[in-house]
Parts: sequence; C-alpha cells; structure tokens
Amino acid sequence: MTETAQYQDLPLEEVIGDRFGRYSKYIIQDRALPDARDGLKPVQRRILFAMMEENNTHEKPFRKSAKTVGNVIGKYHPHGDSSVYEAMVRMSQDWKLRHPLIEMHGNNGSVDGDPAAAMRYTEARLSAIASEMLRDIGKRTVDFIPNYDDNENEPTVLPAVLPNLLINGSTGISAGYATDIPPHALHEVIDAVLMRIDNPAATTDELMTVLQGPDFPTGGIIQGAEGIKKAYDTGRGKFIIRSKTEIEKIRGGKQQIVITEIPYEVNKAHLVKKMDELRLDRKLEGISEVRDESDRTGLRIVVELKKDIDGEAILQYLFKNTDLQVSYSFNMIAIDERRPKLMSLGMLLDAYIAHRKEVVTKRSEYDLLRAKDRLHIVEGLMKALSILDEVIRTIRASNDKRDAKNNLIESFEFTEPQAEAIVSLQLYRLTNTDITELKKEEEELKALVKELTEILASEKKLFRVIKSELKDIRKRFAEPRRSVIEAKIQEIKVDLDILIPSEDVVVTVTKDGYAKRTSLRSYGASGGRDLEMKETDRLLFGGTLNTQQTLLVFTSSGNYIYQPVHELPDIRWKDLGQHISSIIQLSPEEEIIAAFGVDSFDREDIDVVTVTKGGFIKRSALADYQVKRHNRAYKAVSLKKGDVLQSVHLAKATDEVLLFTHLAYGLRFPLEEVAPTGVRTAGVKGINLKDGDYVVSSVLRSPEDDRSLILATHRGAVKRMPVNEYELGSRAKRGLVSLKELKSNPHRLVGVALAGKEDTVILRTDKDAEVAVLPHSYRMADRYSNGSFAVDQKEDGYVTSVYLAVDMGAKENEQA
Repeated sequence: MTETAQYQDLPLEEVIGDRFGRYSKYIIQDRALPDARDGLKPVQRRILFAMMEENNTHEKPFRKSAKTVGNVIGKYHPHGDSSVYEAMVRMSQDWKLRHPLIEMHGNNGSVDGDPAAAMRYTEARLSAIASEMLRDIGKRTVDFIPNYDDNENEPTVLPAVLPNLLINGSTGISAGYATDIPPHALHEVIDAVLMRIDNPAATTDELMTVLQGPDFPTGGIIQGAEGIKKAYDTGRGKFIIRSKTEIEKIRGGKQQIVITEIPYEVNKAHLVKKMDELRLDRKLEGISEVRDESDRTGLRIVVELKKDIDGEAILQYLFKNTDLQVSYSFNMIAIDERRPKLMSLGMLLDAYIAHRKEVVTKRSEYDLLRAKDRLHIVEGLMKALSILDEVIRTIRASNDKRDAKNNLIESFEFTEPQAEAIVSLQLYRLTNTDITELKKEEEELKALVKELTEILASEKKLFRVIKSELKDIRKRFAEPRRSVIEAKIQEIKVDLDILIPSEDVVVTVTKDGYAKRTSLRSYGASGGRDLEMKETDRLLFGGTLNTQQTLLVFTSSGNYIYQPVHELPDIRWKDLGQHISSIIQLSPEEEIIAAFGVDSFDREDIDVVTVTKGGFIKRSALADYQVKRHNRAYKAVSLKKGDVLQSVHLAKATDEVLLFTHLAYGLRFPLEEVAPTGVRTAGVKGINLKDGDYVVSSVLRSPEDDRSLILATHRGAVKRMPVNEYELGSRAKRGLVSLKELKSNPHRLVGVALAGKEDTVILRTDKDAEVAVLPHSYRMADRYSNGSFAVDQKEDGYVTSVYLAVDMGAKENEQA
C-alpha cells in the first residue's frame, strides 16, 4: 500500500453528516430512550442483569455498589462509572420510581436534590419486583448478543413479567428525540393489560375506566383528564400537578399552609427557598415564615402567615408563582422494533403483550423440550429397574463405561441418553421405593408435556398463562393509588388586594434609569427636597402611587417595562434608587424616555400614544400593555431601521396632537385620525418630514386646555405661543414653520413643552447647565419670530433638551 492510500479525500459536510448520523442512531437506540417491551434503557438493563448474574438478589445480603458498577463497566457498559452509578441510584429512589428496582442501604440522595453517597459507601441488591423483570431469562426467552469485546453475552431485552414502562415511567433526551412517560399505579396498568388482552380493540375511553391516569410516587393532585386522554390517544398531552395542601388555624388568629405532597420531580429544597425568597424580596407581604418540617414520617412544609392574612389567597399566589403547581407534558416515545416511535397507550400495551407472548412461547418451548428429555430418561430408568439383574450383569461384564453403554444399547435397545443415565445411577437408587418415585415423576412429566403442548397449540391458553402471571404480580405488589385525579384544571385566581397590602408610596424614576419607591414618612421627613440623584441626571417621573398599582416605563428602543409598584425596591428618599437594568436587562444604547403610573388597565377611555423620531405615530389600548409575566422588556412599538421612540403619552381619543420637528415645522391634528392598532405594530405617518429633518417633540392636549406652547432653540432662544397659531388639520402633512429662517446660523428647534402659568420649563445644555424658564414671564409671540434668548450660548453652551420640571404633587398625564 502506498503512503497516499492511507488517506481519503472526502467533503467535510459528508464526513460530519455520516459520523453524526451514526452517533445519533447509537444515542437513540442504545442509550437515552427506553425499550417499549421492558421499559428499560440499556444501562438500566445491564445493571439489573449484572446483579442477577452475581446472585445479588432480594433474598441475599446487600453488596457494595462499587462491585456492581465495576461488573457493569467491565462486562457490558464501557462508559464512565458515574453514569452507571447514577442510573443505579435512580432505580433505588422511591420518589422517582413508583416501584424501585433496586434496594439500597446508605444515602441514595433525597427529594431535596442531595446527591447519593459515593458508591464505595452504599450497598445494593435487586428488589423483589426486579426479580420478576428477570424471571425465566435463563430459558432462552430473550435474544442475547455479544458484549462490546465479544467475551460475554448480554440480553437485548428482559423477559419483564410486569409492564415496567408504564409502571415506573421514563425520561430521556437523545438526538432529535425526548421522552417523558409518567409512572402509573401497578394494579391499574395490569388491569389495562388484561382488558387489552381480552379486547384488542379496546378504546382509550374503555382503558381509562381501569387506568385512570398517572400515579406519581410523590402523590399530589393531577388536574386535567382531557390532557391525559389526549396523551393516551396520541402519545402527547399535558396536565397539571398540584401539591396537596391544607390551611390550618393557629394561635393569635393566624393561619398556616401545610404542604404534605409536592409535584413529581420538583426539588423540595428549591421550592422552600423560592417561597422564602418571595417573603424576603417583599413580593409577597403576607408570609411571616417558611419552614421545612419534613422527617422520616413524611414530607411537611409549613408556610406561616401574618395575622389576618387569608391563607387561600396566599396559596393561589404560590400555585401561580412557584413549583407548588407545575404542568407535566406527556411525550411517550419509546424504542419499538429498533425504531423510536411516538406511542399511544394502546400501542404501548400491545408492544408489551406481544413481548410477553413471545417470552411465554419461548419459555414453553424450552420447558417442553426439557420435560420430554427428562421423560425419556425416566422411561429408561423404569425399564432398567424392571430388568435390573440383566442390566447389572451386562454392566459387570463390560470393560469400561463406554463399553457398558454400548452393551446396554445393543442388548436392551436403550438410547444413548438413557444408557448414560443408567450407568451414572447411584447404587442407593436401586431400591424398591425408587420405582414409585419414578412412576410419580413420569405422571407429572406427562401432564406437564400435555399442558405445554396445549399452550403452544392454543393462543387462548397462552394468554391464560400470561394473565395468570399478571394477576399474581398484581396480588403481590399492588399498592394503593397515591395521586388524586381531578377532571378539570382549577383556575388560579390571585387577589392582589389581599396579597399586596394597600399603601401609598412616593415613586421616582430618573432619566438615567434609577427607580425606587419611598415611604411617605421618609419623603415627608425631607420635605420632598434633596432627592438623591447623579449631577447629570434628572427626574423623569415622580408622584404618589399605591403599592397595588403598576409603573410602565418606556425606552428609546421601542420597549416597555411592566413594573408592579410593590416590587420596586423600598429606598429612602435621600438614597440613590436602584438602576432599572438590575430589574430588567436593557441594551447599552437604550434610554428611558417616559414613565407612567397605572391604576387600572381596564380603562377604555385611555390610550397609549407613541411618537417616533422618524415621524410615525401609533395609538393602542392601555389594556394591551398588561402582561402576566414581567421578567423581561416587552415590545411597545415596532420601529423601522434607524428609528427610535421619541415620546410616549397617555391620552384620550378626543385629544389633539401637535408634532414639532428639528427644522421647526409644527403640525396639529385630531388624535382620532390615528386608528387604534395592536402593541407590536409600527403605526402610521404622523408628519411628512423633509430630508434630514426629524421629530423633536410631541404634545397631546384636550381641546379645552388653555396652556401655551414654550418653544426652545439650540441657540438658547425661547418663545411662548398659543396653540391656535397652528390650524387643526390632517396628519401626514408637512406642517407650518414655527421660527423665522435666518440666512446665517439659523435657529433649530430642540423641544417644545405645553406649560401653564405655574409650570417651570427647564433648558439643559451640552455643558450640563440648567436654566429655568417661567412661561408667564414671556409675552405671546407668533410663528414668525425667534423669541428672546434665555441661555448665554458662549458661557452655558448649546441647548440639548427641554422639559417640564416634575411637580411631585401633579398627577395629570402621569397616571391612568
């Protein structure tokens, strides 16, 4: 072979596709998914088989787990010891399996998620029910294949007298497939198998008369019979698992919630921690203490409540916001005929029944062969005893054992096996009593041969044997159902009035994104002065809200944050607030542009109006901004590429809109011209912009509003104008010029504020100077003047923003 022949030139995608395909097939067939017949993954099957091979069974003493793990790795499963030991531990955990297949001495983990002790410390043996999984494996009932190094043989499947897949369930994730099959009550599953044997066409409804639904080792309340039926029909479905709870009255007029059963595969320690965090984070004010009182007698979690707090309301909140209630998704995928299949209940039962039929057939064939062989020997021994003297003389006259056998075959027509049995006969067997035992054994063997022959000849009798064995398993291992099944999913109703104490607080949000709530006492002690802020920051929203209200915060990227007031950090008036990014993750370029307090989202007379820098305006119902989960920022408006959200308003349909641009164009039109649309839309064109122009301000006002407009330019000029200077027209027009155009160094509009006599307008410059402007100190001007200078441009710099000073007592346009 030449040196170049050692290498192949293949496309990378072809090689990767081929190798990943092989890997995926292995993961699917031989690692992560259970077999539909015995309900076991390969590693589980190998553990049980290795333990049986070592006689590590339930009637024998316990044996170190490390010995079993070593046997499994060395003989059948060439993978890491941790993967084998973890599978072994899981099969011993009575909160994971409805009927554990392994008994373990020592620490085998806990429902709190604690890991098991190292395998050198624990001891294990097969459980009694696991022995039923392996029964008859030595009778050629299942196929064996060579192990990974061809030194041992291992079974491809276990005989499995019990339908393990449905009884213990299974979970697994492989390449492209995942399975979630819940555990069930043993007696119900066996009853369903018996029904399916008697009536192969039994429907899901008929099967569910005996198999109600899943039965979890941790108990709990299962809600949603429709989801269970759908899963049994199609292989996929969903239902709810709710903890078993009780509300008890204790001393001092208090109540406590006692939890005695939690949903399947929920980590108890994490659940307790989450409930306690709700108390510590003040998201749930009614809880005084959360205790885990679980001991060897059973699970018990106590949630002690404060005085006069309704336990039912707290319980509903816990169901909604913790793992006290979870959803479970059926995904019944198993390996059937070496392929992964999404299987219905009927398909799973049929796969198991077909397997048991094959096992019992092979077992019967094996037992029949052995019985016939033994009957042949017994007949030979009886014949030999009837002519004992001649047989003895023949044997004594022979030279050796081989010669004796040949002489017996020639003289008395014995067969080879019969002759072997005769020459191997011990002298004490040549008594008169032995013939009686042989005759009795002959009768028993003939009866057994007849019975086995009939079983193999009649499918009805074969199924009678299968049913008899299943009934025996049912009688010996059935346990009462632990999970209660309720047909309907109970709706969770959270009463905020009870969960969140009603308290008026002062809420502030700054332009740089610092938010907090402050008690009225802390606010009053400072007289509302000296709010802690960074020097370059300013107050964007400030007002008195109730803890049962909601704060809506809008950003320049077109997002909004739904923030319940009671979840805002409680911080003193003279301390800096918490940055909004610690509550919700925002992008670096995102700025806070508006914030509003919302009393109720049910107000049909209030709309949210958004205006973008690119001149688009959108009107959406306030109710559309209410969300159930508020752990992220939500889309308030769909922005076009390069556009940003310029301003947001709470408005009524009868209001008017005024839009102002950088090049000093102003447009006034009724808000009714903007049709209401959904939250995620882009809106419609509000103003027709020239190239290079953009919206700098928007004003919304009621037609009766008598406040005037304060316009400010980048050069520091200010002028006061009546709204009527702009005729009421239609949207999407160019608008009217608001400033006199100068040939050199023209004024450009920075912003416009709608201000009354008592308001103060603030001009901020690029040198962070702030200049206060009192509207009543300016005379009314028309559209063709540039106003008078309020800022010294050389000393303070160019004006960059214009806004009304926040009046902590004012609520107009700030709350809905």
